[in-house]
Amino acid sequence: MDYLISPSLPADKLALNHTIKLGVMASGSGSNFEAIAQAINKGELNAKIEVLIYNNPSAKVKEKADRLNIPSILLNHRNYSHREALDQAIVEVFKVNKVEWVVMAGWMRIITDVLLNAFPHRVINIHPSLLPSFKGINAIEKALKSQVKITGCTVHLVDLEVDSGPILVQAAVPILPDDTAETLHHRIQIQEHRIITQGIALAALKS
Repeated sequence: MDYLISPSLPADKLALNHTIKLGVMASGSGSNFEAIAQAINKGELNAKIEVLIYNNPSAKVKEKADRLNIPSILLNHRNYSHREALDQAIVEVFKVNKVEWVVMAGWMRIITDVLLNAFPHRVINIHPSLLPSFKGINAIEKALKSQVKITGCTVHLVDLEVDSGPILVQAAVPILPDDTAETLHHRIQIQEHRIITQGIALAALKS
């Protein structure tokens, strides 16, 4: 059975006293982006996604944003000579849209201090492992290869070191004897969708 660890808030506690303005960054299918939007639409999180930034022209998250009537902007990382230039473009989009909190929901690029300095202690990431274990790419494959019995996912504040920063909430997922990367990824994603809104609310409550 999958189970939640670290601080957990009941749904009614996710409704903050004021509406927080989110900017979301995503590179792929956008399932966590959609989970955030659904929590907002259900009244479980007092927030608004002001804009989505995606860096991959073929990312399916664009279709989800269109369906949810959320503005989206493509900033293709291949069009920028270095990471700082991309991050500066991201900051400019977020500032124009009056974003207060940044959520990296499957953003597959390393960010720089350009973004972190623009939103100090207000950049949130979700990672498919129980940090500090299995940082970086291929975290699920690393967990399987290591033969650990439990892995999971982590929502944390971001600092310059990859997949570091204060942990907000984690969910543990047992690794089953017949698990593949695909089956384990599916079960981890279910927990990601649960804790991403928990992490946003906890970060806002602590700020």
